[in-house]
Amino acid sequence: MDSPAKRKVIRAGRRGGKTVGMSIYAVEQFLAGHRVLYAAPTSEQLDTFWRNVKAALREPIDAGLFRKNETEHFIEIEATEQRIRAKTAWNADTLRGDYADVLILDEWQLMNEEAWDRVGAPMLLDNNGDAVFIYTPPSLQSRSVSKARDPQHAAKLFKRALLDKTGRWATFHFKSADNPYISQEALSEIAGDMTALAYRQEILAEDVDEAPGALWTRAAIEAGRVLRAPDCEQVVVGVDPTATSTGDEAGIVTAGRYGNDLYLLADDSTQGSPEQWPRAAVPAYHRHRADAIIAESNNGGEMVASVIAQIDSAVPVRLVHASRGKMTRAEPIAVIYEQGRGHHVGSFPALEDEQCLWVPGDPSPNRMDALVWAATQLMLRGGGPIQQGTLPAGLRDWAGLNA
Repeated sequence: MDSPAKRKVIRAGRRGGKTVGMSIYAVEQFLAGHRVLYAAPTSEQLDTFWRNVKAALREPIDAGLFRKNETEHFIEIEATEQRIRAKTAWNADTLRGDYADVLILDEWQLMNEEAWDRVGAPMLLDNNGDAVFIYTPPSLQSRSVSKARDPQHAAKLFKRALLDKTGRWATFHFKSADNPYISQEALSEIAGDMTALAYRQEILAEDVDEAPGALWTRAAIEAGRVLRAPDCEQVVVGVDPTATSTGDEAGIVTAGRYGNDLYLLADDSTQGSPEQWPRAAVPAYHRHRADAIIAESNNGGEMVASVIAQIDSAVPVRLVHASRGKMTRAEPIAVIYEQGRGHHVGSFPALEDEQCLWVPGDPSPNRMDALVWAATQLMLRGGGPIQQGTLPAGLRDWAGLNA
């Protein structure tokens, strides 16, 4: 809080005290005459900050010195610019229409980057204001509700700030254990309740972009990245559908085969109900002139065929049966990348995160599942031969049985 840097990036573990600390910072800045805007993605995340601020300023509020508005979550001195406000902000649109001397973006990893690039930074221009970014490295589960285009954008900002030599940027790292007011016994025991990766991210507050034991590596993906794809011999759209009405993410990935190489062409995965996601899958099929949409038959496959037919009955849907576990299905596709035959046409940050952070045994993420279905159809099930001589024996048998 005492750092003179104009831009502060705070990476902290769960229950590390970051929101309480920012509540104190916001009150101090407000009492110093500044206009403070605190933003968090959801109203639940906003509640702790707002409750602490009200408690700190209760006496002058009760005395009528400050005006409090519970509906819009602000406290101000009337007829002045001096104000403290709490606001929900997933993205740039929800943050528009305000300005500040001090901007605090909490749970920054879940917000869309434009909340800062397009709105946050310009609102500080009048008074050369300060900005604070607070985040906990996101797990794969939390990334599914993120509005960020690049799930690693908070980590990348931290790295850029760490390299700053001008003093304009400062970085701070706090583990959950650095908070002396939480149970150390609970912290030692919680390691048994979490995966090793989740513990590193959520408790130790480590930015992890590649999990030990993951089937894919960043290096293998990067080595195969290309700007353009050849005229693929076969193209399919892999779908890992959501069967719920709550709007869970549906994986929608388009891939093509050229010779013995796999090309990832597009990721149109979307949050949506069974009535919504087909409106992303069918346009992907037409846009890439695909041969078929591929979906798993033993997880709502019949539903996939039905809802797609309602939009376009001419789209062929091929249902495939998952007779093996997720790891067994994913390994042969990961081997294709290791062989240098897997190519991403451009960058797909969310999908690449899932590939490099998913560890066998954890629930498999939607985008990666959709990729595996598409690639399996193209490379292992009659879509083209695979160089089986380089596969481990068990995978050679699996590929031969399923070709």
